[in-house]
Amino acid sequence: MVDRAYKKDLPAFRKDLEQLREEFTNLGPRTDWIGLRIKPLLEHLGSLERLLASEEFSQEFSRLRKGVELFHSDLVYLRTNVKGLEKILESEKKSQGLKNKRNC
Repeated sequence: MVDRAYKKDLPAFRKDLEQLREEFTNLGPRTDWIGLRIKPLLEHLGSLERLLASEEFSQEFSRLRKGVELFHSDLVYLRTNVKGLEKILESEKKSQGLKNKRNC
């Protein structure tokens, strides 16, 4: 169960975070959300992906069933951060839009 969720969800989170990184780069907000949240999240995601691909993880999988909620917490953490960053991005876009209208 954990293996399937990770294999399915981790690449999707990576894609979302990379897209957010690109959009924040293009927007150029005053706060460096890439350095503060996106880069650390991508690093955490990379470590989870390496762990999942490791031989050690595959050998332990049958004994890790008791820890499913711990693995699930990683997915919740990533999901919560991605949603939060999406909200911040929308807010930044609106703010930038208002600035552009004032300058016209």
